[in-house]
Amino acid sequence: MHAGPELAIRTARAAFNRALAAGDLAAIGPLLAPDVVLVAGTDSAVIHGRKAQLQAWKREFAARERTLYSRLPEAIQVSPIAPIAFEHGAWQGVSAGDGSVQASGSYTAKWRMHGTTWLIEAELYLTLA
Repeated sequence: MHAGPELAIRTARAAFNRALAAGDLAAIGPLLAPDVVLVAGTDSAVIHGRKAQLQAWKREFAARERTLYSRLPEAIQVSPIAPIAFEHGAWQGVSAGDGSVQASGSYTAKWRMHGTTWLIEAELYLTLA
């Protein structure tokens, strides 16, 4: 059992969700590894690097009809041989205006311990609805 790393990753994910809801780029940056990779769900667009991801979120936060994204971890698997972990769960995007679900699906994230902090190295999204 890896309660320490699992709790730390779940706590970091909750902080990421709060930052997304608040449109807080300053809170998102420290959760991402410098070379983080995100593969979007519907069009499989690849966003490489912390700066590029923050730019993408900045555009999203400025959208006239903003979508609020969240991730709900269902399982965290911590490697017993390296400071890495997988997070699996469900994601959704809801309209900030009326709360209707705009898109949802599954995701996997790879985390790595950098010093004393777990950072997201990669995220892969699958759009199901």
